[in-house]
Amino acid sequence: MFCSFCVIGLLHAMAAGLTPARLVLAVASLGALLAIQLLYFSRPSVDMQALRSRNGYLMLGAQAALGYLPLLEFGQAWINMPSFLAGSVLLVLPRPAAWVLFGTIVAGMGAIQAALGGEVLDICYTTVGAALGGLSVFLLTSLARLVNELHLARRELADRAVADERLRFAKDLHDLLGLNLSSIAFKGEVAHRLVHRDPDLAKTALADITAVARRALSDVRSVASEYRERSLEQESRVAQSVLSASDVDVRLDLDRPDLPAEPLGVLATALHEAVANMLRHSRVRRCDITLRASPDVVSLEVVNDGAGDGDDPAAAGWGNGIRRLAARAQNLGGTVTAGPEAPGRFRLRVELPLPAPGGDAPVAEAAPSPQLSGRLAHGLLTTVFAGFGVAAVIHLFYLTESAGHLALTVGALAGILALQLGYFSRPTTVLRSRRSQALLVAQAALVYLPLIELGPNWVSLPGLLAGSALLVLRPAFGLPAFAAVVASIAAVRGGFTTDPGDLPFNVLATINTGTLVFGLTWLTRLTGELESTRHRLAEVAVTEERLRFARDLHDLLGLSLSAIALKTELTDRLLVVDPGRAADELAEILVLCRHALADVRSVASGHQQLSLDEESRAAHAALTAADVEVDMRMHHDNLPVQVRTVLAVVLREGVTNVLRHSKVEHCEITLRQQDRSVVLEIVNDGVRAPGERSRPARREPGGNGIRNLSERVSALGGELTAESRPGGRFRLRAVVPS
Repeated sequence: MFCSFCVIGLLHAMAAGLTPARLVLAVASLGALLAIQLLYFSRPSVDMQALRSRNGYLMLGAQAALGYLPLLEFGQAWINMPSFLAGSVLLVLPRPAAWVLFGTIVAGMGAIQAALGGEVLDICYTTVGAALGGLSVFLLTSLARLVNELHLARRELADRAVADERLRFAKDLHDLLGLNLSSIAFKGEVAHRLVHRDPDLAKTALADITAVARRALSDVRSVASEYRERSLEQESRVAQSVLSASDVDVRLDLDRPDLPAEPLGVLATALHEAVANMLRHSRVRRCDITLRASPDVVSLEVVNDGAGDGDDPAAAGWGNGIRRLAARAQNLGGTVTAGPEAPGRFRLRVELPLPAPGGDAPVAEAAPSPQLSGRLAHGLLTTVFAGFGVAAVIHLFYLTESAGHLALTVGALAGILALQLGYFSRPTTVLRSRRSQALLVAQAALVYLPLIELGPNWVSLPGLLAGSALLVLRPAFGLPAFAAVVASIAAVRGGFTTDPGDLPFNVLATINTGTLVFGLTWLTRLTGELESTRHRLAEVAVTEERLRFARDLHDLLGLSLSAIALKTELTDRLLVVDPGRAADELAEILVLCRHALADVRSVASGHQQLSLDEESRAAHAALTAADVEVDMRMHHDNLPVQVRTVLAVVLREGVTNVLRHSKVEHCEITLRQQDRSVVLEIVNDGVRAPGERSRPARREPGGNGIRNLSERVSALGGELTAESRPGGRFRLRAVVPS
């Protein structure tokens, strides 16, 4: 489009009669103007920061000089060239200053036309042409750059979605595991003090630790899987059980509505959060839990009598929980309110709108793109196409003053523009369809049929028809149709005009308009498709992050929580037989609990740099507590952090799998360096029970945990094998380059 625009300018200059020297000057000026536009302002890889730098303003000055100074030499022939400057101003300068200067340039072109002796029609035609040229330059460049920037920004957008997902996971970890692990630590300290003084109370505390540890393991699976929301029915049963055990009078009044998964999950989380916070307040004596559902809204109210004077949600420890709950409810179009009410009562109310049958729940509107939005692009496209119609009417006034011809032309132009703007250039239109082809025929009729009546006064917009043909028809048919429209213009104008410059001008103008229609419509539609694609890319990245997070939860927390559960059962058996050893086991439980809390922070923050030495000591302690004879030989020099972390995770997973098999009696753990690699082997005798047939050896790692480990090891260029060995033994072997 830019090239044909310059060729039209050159044709005007040549029509004015140029000497060879002036022709060379015109070609050089047009070439420089075109080079600045194509190689700098309209190059997609040039970012906005570069455009708004000193170099950008210098290039803008050069373009202004090339747009205006040749007017002194070429006059009327150069009248349209400042259109490039008008478009570049919109690209470089910040709004609204850019639009003010754009209007000034357009108005100035009308003033220059008047100074050159133009009539009113000339001034109007030049002003409209300058505005259309500037908007076309801006739109084509902006949309092409936007497409390029969307391609480049997709990773950044995906990473941002991953960061949001990680933050949500961290919140879930805090809600689900923090309280449980803190409870284990507290009850462990109590049991440790009671081992010698009151074994019965210590036994009760140990039973509580075992229950909490198993619940924490269940919570790990809940967060890691991420494929199911909390069950409202289950949460209500748990709430009644836990509060009743704490001497709280619970009144449940629950409708049993058939709700979508998302509202149910939010309500269940609200109930879980409310009960957890109530348990922090010993003065709570009564709690009323009410769930009501109507066709349009569902509400949950939790009211208790544990609020003191001056209590507020933040002071009562509700701050973060309420904010997280409110954010989830807001995403569904709902509200959360929480606060004290007289006398000494505290109320939490969650209200969520319900989608209509077959509909979707309301969601928050996405933030608009900081770049040229699809709505603005379509609005400017509409302005440009409407401007084509205005320019055509002005052109008609040059040819005739017949009221009938004016009315017929305006009516045909209105129909052509209505089809173009209301159908062909609408982003949601299905272009490759029979309906589109039929309307393309209708548009062609509006373009050509008035020719029968108008004859040499025929003014239409054949460029819109040519561009629509490229949009609607497949390339094998669209390109010939485009060429046919251009050829028809040459044939018609060749039969009516004797001006040798008129024919190439009309042909180039049709080509220019057709390519502009196709380019603007296609790029506007593509922008919408890319905006949709970037969301899908972000969703894929989030899914990958969920899988990674689930793997980290499994790898990092599984051993600690399993070991805590095993040790509490062992300690329970030792309380009467060997109180001293029971106290030692309780001390190790406290260490494991602190280790698990550190792991929670590690997973939530995303920085898992595990200590191989600490993991080996934890593995030895866990296996010993399970009455497994351990032979551990760890020989290694300083290893890279990534290698140490992966080997530590492999050690955890291997020991966790050993602890799942009660038949294991002996386990060998060996770490050694050889050549340029480090080898970790975990061998145990838990494959075959007495009387059972041994399983066939397998080389492919099985189970989610082993598959996760295989991915981690492979990422470092290593290899993981898991296989049965003769004699009922099982070996897990990891080889990682060091």
